[in-house]
Amino acid sequence: MQTQPYPFPLTPAPGMSSRAITAENPSGQKGAGGRAASALGPGRKGRPCVDLPSGQTTVIADIPGAGVITHIWITCPAHTDAVGFVLRDLVVRAYWDGDDQPAVEAPLGDFFCNGNGARALLTSQPVTVAPTGGMNAYFQMPFADGARITVTNEHPADITGFFFQIDYVSVPELPEHTPRFHAQWRRQRTTVPGRDYVVLDGVTGAGRYLGTFLSIVALERYWWGEGEMKFFIDGDTDFPTICGTGTEDYAGGAWAFQNKLSATEEPDVLTFSAPYFGYPQYETRDVSQGAPYATAMAPHHGLYRWHLADPVYFAQDLKVTLQQIGQVGTGLFERSDDVSSVAYWYQHGGAVAAPAFPSRAERTPR
Repeated sequence: MQTQPYPFPLTPAPGMSSRAITAENPSGQKGAGGRAASALGPGRKGRPCVDLPSGQTTVIADIPGAGVITHIWITCPAHTDAVGFVLRDLVVRAYWDGDDQPAVEAPLGDFFCNGNGARALLTSQPVTVAPTGGMNAYFQMPFADGARITVTNEHPADITGFFFQIDYVSVPELPEHTPRFHAQWRRQRTTVPGRDYVVLDGVTGAGRYLGTFLSIVALERYWWGEGEMKFFIDGDTDFPTICGTGTEDYAGGAWAFQNKLSATEEPDVLTFSAPYFGYPQYETRDVSQGAPYATAMAPHHGLYRWHLADPVYFAQDLKVTLQQIGQVGTGLFERSDDVSSVAYWYQHGGAVAAPAFPSRAERTPR
């Protein structure tokens, strides 16, 4: 099941070729890989990575013409001696066809389903984070007239040892109605009780919603995941066309991700990852080494769901929201939590009314 049905043949069509961009071959040119010299000599791993200066934007890919990015692999430190969270402080952006507005805009970690600046291993079809921090994305990202990918370092220190590889297929031209890949990060540090968190809004045109990564910090007592995921499709107003049954249900789980339901015994919370859904992150202890005095923190939860086998199509517009509803005893209550998300989708035509991207301070993990 492909993330986007671009017609890759078993044998290359005329003018189709495979390329890869790395620190050693930043242009992806034919026959230009691995030329940098090391102490072992020319072509012996002379430039495997780059450094990201603090406060600067680094272009890691600038591809001319038409093509499809097929795979992105990145690894870098999760923390430095400076105060901060590298995976939240680095911002990845992607621009298609010369557009000034990014189609992809997210903290690096969140884009790879690693929320709140923390590492989490996961194995899903389009995103895999492998030991010990190899971040992989297999979303197909088509472009007709150039692709540019940047990483902005808003960490208070330089990031040394930023490794990456961007694999793509160059084609003579892209079919006219090929949709473009989008990913958008949002956060609400304190949600308003009774008002649904907005995962995605302001999208017009036709397309396919691809999936969601949710990062939730539970700010209140008791179970946090009764909220329903809602999809308002093609003119829906007060009520959505698609509405789930609960937050952990949306991520393919059940019964609070716990091995027992008990008010007197401490249950085990079971994390997992699967091809289309997962709950890879559950953290109650700070590992950032930001302060030596205490390591306890509010529970952090990371969940994902990919709509690959169960596509969500829209022809005119799309809005996606999530309720914050909890449970105490047998009753429900409106909660206030810290919620952030990445929405992934394909779109042809129309527009995206994206909100202003939050500052580093507004992105800081709680």
